[in-house]
Amino acid sequence: YSASRFCKLHSQTRTPCKRDKQKSTADLMNKYVSKEMGYGVPREGWRICLAHEFKEKRKPFQAKDVSLANAWGHIGLGIRYLKWWYKKTQVEKKAPFIDMFRAQPLRQIYGAPLGGIGGGTITRGWRGEFCRWQLNPGMYHYKTVIANQFTVCLRRGGQTVYQQVLSVEHPPTLQGWNWGYCGEYAFYHALYPRAWTVYDLPGQNVTLTCRQISPVIPHDYQDSSLPVAVFVWDIENKNDYDLDVSIMFTMVNGSGHKDDKSGGHWNEPFHLEKEGEAVSGVLLHHCTTVNPYTLCIAAREQPDREVSHQTAFSPRGTCSGLWSDLLTDGRLDSPTGSSPPTTKGEKVAAALAVSCSVLAQSCNNLEFSLAWDMPKITFGAREREHIRRYTRYFGTKGDASPSLSHYALKHYRQWENSIEEWQRPVLQDSSLPFWYKSALFNELYYVVDGGTVWTELPEDADVSGGVRSKDGGLPAQPTVIKEYGRFAYLEGQEYRMYNTYDVHFYASFALIMLWPKLALSMQYDIAGSVVQHDHTERLHLMSGQYSPVKTKNVVPHDIGDPDDEPWERVNAYLIHDTADWKDLNLKFVLQVYRDFHLTQDSQYLKDMWPICKAVMESEMKFDLDEDGLIENSGYADQTYDGWTVTGPSAYCGGLWLASLCVMCKMARLLDQEETYQCYRDVLDRGSTAFDKLLWNGKYYNYDSSGRHFSNSVMSDQCAGHWFLRASGLGEGEYQAFPKEKIQSALKSVFDLNVMSFAEGQMGAVNGMRPEGVPDHSSVQSDEVWIGVVYGLAATMIHEGMREEGMRTAEGCYRSVWEKLGMAFQTPEAYCEKGIFRSLAYMRPLSVWAMQLALNTSQKDKTTSVQTAERQEAGRGFEKES
Repeated sequence: YSASRFCKLHSQTRTPCKRDKQKSTADLMNKYVSKEMGYGVPREGWRICLAHEFKEKRKPFQAKDVSLANAWGHIGLGIRYLKWWYKKTQVEKKAPFIDMFRAQPLRQIYGAPLGGIGGGTITRGWRGEFCRWQLNPGMYHYKTVIANQFTVCLRRGGQTVYQQVLSVEHPPTLQGWNWGYCGEYAFYHALYPRAWTVYDLPGQNVTLTCRQISPVIPHDYQDSSLPVAVFVWDIENKNDYDLDVSIMFTMVNGSGHKDDKSGGHWNEPFHLEKEGEAVSGVLLHHCTTVNPYTLCIAAREQPDREVSHQTAFSPRGTCSGLWSDLLTDGRLDSPTGSSPPTTKGEKVAAALAVSCSVLAQSCNNLEFSLAWDMPKITFGAREREHIRRYTRYFGTKGDASPSLSHYALKHYRQWENSIEEWQRPVLQDSSLPFWYKSALFNELYYVVDGGTVWTELPEDADVSGGVRSKDGGLPAQPTVIKEYGRFAYLEGQEYRMYNTYDVHFYASFALIMLWPKLALSMQYDIAGSVVQHDHTERLHLMSGQYSPVKTKNVVPHDIGDPDDEPWERVNAYLIHDTADWKDLNLKFVLQVYRDFHLTQDSQYLKDMWPICKAVMESEMKFDLDEDGLIENSGYADQTYDGWTVTGPSAYCGGLWLASLCVMCKMARLLDQEETYQCYRDVLDRGSTAFDKLLWNGKYYNYDSSGRHFSNSVMSDQCAGHWFLRASGLGEGEYQAFPKEKIQSALKSVFDLNVMSFAEGQMGAVNGMRPEGVPDHSSVQSDEVWIGVVYGLAATMIHEGMREEGMRTAEGCYRSVWEKLGMAFQTPEAYCEKGIFRSLAYMRPLSVWAMQLALNTSQKDKTTSVQTAERQEAGRGFEKES
């Protein structure tokens, strides 16, 4: 029975299902015609019918999108970048860290990625395709491998009555398979790190629910590192007769990359029995010269399940032989022995089928796992070999796939219990809107799918750069890195720099709240690079001037490019000389105290203190007039690297005052009274200057240059205060900004940047003129930065403006996930119309700052209630007395 024929038959008579409008204002489910809602699918999350088509098709930002006014100031950059790009791509044959000429087009297809943290990722689209690959560390390959599919076979009384590829595609290859599943009878639901796809098989009275589970578990540093995912198929037979059901999983040996045809790849079946459990499947050995790996498809063997396989088949031509094999009896031939190595130009794939009986009016389930084992990795420069974190538990020999599969199939229920326990308080909180619950968990995809690597610290590594603790440095191998490994994630899948620090400032909330040891490990790595220097001169593309790659006692922009040698060579970013950026040093200091506040790790605070003093000393030189307030230098010298800022500014000045505040706090904690008094004096003078130069009665001006746009309203003007509040400060002795001024500034931002922009439906624009039109003075001032908006919303929540904060963040979520089709690839930026910039970006992880703000607000309320109750009880006692 062809699902596509059934779909055509019923397309004229469909009636949209009822939808909970609280969950979504978008029409993501209006094409779904079935009433079946699947097995165990939660209410909360991101849900979309497989037949949905996004109406708006945006294009990536390109040079032609720069206005003439802005282009004039970037001519030199354009010429220098073109020369550098040509040398990089055509001479060195390397990928540029940012490719301005070949931005990724928007493909509105992505779903939740597979796998744990740092072992590589395979992204599965919401229509079921395997379509985004990051097995080589930090290097993305965007290719849908059409032969990677699940197929269902239904049999009754020994006869196959239905066999269908569970894909809506109609590919030109594999014509012997039955394609074109009717998307109107299926929907996808994501609540990361799990996802569900529900198929109501047309005309069969059978519903399949595929549950996808990845081991991404907060505060777990073992299973969360595993490169494996589990697919559980729940089968509901609503007929009055029994059925035999088979699910077949097909997988190509490779990722759709050209090296799939390089030859020498081979497959072999395997069977592993231990600890009372048996699994079997097929190993797909991908034997490349650099970073070889093994894929593994596997299933659990059980008395009432039959597992069968096809070791090798060619994913070319009609491939009707494999289809007929399954069609005949619902199982595969299961040949023994391995396949011969492929010849050059040839591809090979494998298939695994699992069968079971499903009684009338009953349910059953089938389980599969997908694992990949690339234990040793090299980055682009091929200078050092790195060992992935998961090898601590599964070895470095490259033979771990069977054990990984066995472990996953045995433990996935425990993973789910942990995930549910973690998510339950948020999901059950009726005061939180549905969109927020989806945003909070689904944006976490980037912790895994940010080109992420998690490696063991090499025995010969010296994190301190040779500067020991007694000399103001660090231990050579800090305990937290030795025990928990090294962590790195990209600024963006298209902005290929690891641990970009000015952006991590926003994203860091996800790590410090959920995997704090990884957050601290990264801080030690950054601290170690602070005290190092690299005097190699290089051209910086914006200024056209030569300066050192890394200056001592300043925070690096990033720890390197995965196409080079990260950790060994930092600062892949070469548009500006970031040694003169005003925000990097301050963001380090603010994160150090925020991390201490949340972890109470006193050794960490002691280790970071000399580094904090060193970077603050470096920062002092930017206070040119010694009024206690730093000045920006007349170019884009901070994270808004396309938005010029001159003199004292709201953003960097605010970060400076907040950093002085936390330095005072840390000095007191460490009993350094003289140091406290030094920073206190600068803070008092700086606060006075900040108010005098920037406060205009309603908000803080963008900068104090007196230029036409200096009084623009910047959405991010309260970033320093945000971090103080997130660190339990911002009041009393450790207050840098008057509360009434912060609240007035936030109200101005809400009224202008949010509600006067795009009818209040797209979040907060970076810059707004006081007359209520976007600031078009730069290529970034009229953009919306999603990660900045989530941080702004957190600040509002801290300040008791919960309703405004939620409204602000909601605009971004609905734009990205419901209107623009950018699920699981949230960009750095979009404009009101037409374009976006940098898909799949780090900064939106700042949504977790909203959760911290909500947690803090709830604690404050509880404390206030308890205090009031104690006071009331005290008064009652006095009366009795």
